[in-house]
Amino acid sequence: MSRQATGERARGLFLTFEGPEGAGKSTQLAALVRHLHGAGYTVTETREPGGTLLGTQVRRVVLDPEVEMEPLPEFLLYSASRAQLVAEVIRPALARGEVVVCDRYADSTLAYQGYGRGLGLDFLTRVTAEATGGLRPDLTALLDLDPALGLARAARRGQPDRLERADLAFHTRVREGFLTLAAAEPGRFLVLDATRPVAELSADIWEATQRRLAAPLVPGAR
Repeated sequence: MSRQATGERARGLFLTFEGPEGAGKSTQLAALVRHLHGAGYTVTETREPGGTLLGTQVRRVVLDPEVEMEPLPEFLLYSASRAQLVAEVIRPALARGEVVVCDRYADSTLAYQGYGRGLGLDFLTRVTAEATGGLRPDLTALLDLDPALGLARAARRGQPDRLERADLAFHTRVREGFLTLAAAEPGRFLVLDATRPVAELSADIWEATQRRLAAPLVPGAR
């Protein structure tokens, strides 16, 4: 059944997963999608960058270790991919009453290009708001992990991409950025210790998601 078919809302629910490299976002996202399907919800699963033809091409460029890129064009490429994803995938799915689950979204831009690369947060926020039409997640699961451990996990997956090759100081700033963002919006973020057992993390995320699914629609939202 779609989110709309439950009769609880006129539009769907938007959930995102964030965290540093190697935090286990993909594993937890897949577990949540299984829970949602098992409960009868219609789910649109996507990722950033990606999810569209344009986004897939952007992903190849921004993660290519052979490509040298300044922080500003990096941010603008991510923004172009995000704008297309929101217009082509996310908003239509929400309008159909579906649950949208996205691997990374705008918080990654603030953490990576803002806190990590040093671009101005006000500038990033303004451009992101234009790119997304102000669309924000209902719930963000932040899987927190020491960046040294995360990079070691990522290295075991194979050849590191362009972001994974950045130094530890950069990834430390990214983690601090995520935690700062979460502290500023405790009602939206679910902060989880990514070293905990996978099953425990999945249970916590599902419990938080169920609470959001049962919450009434805020008038005028989106």
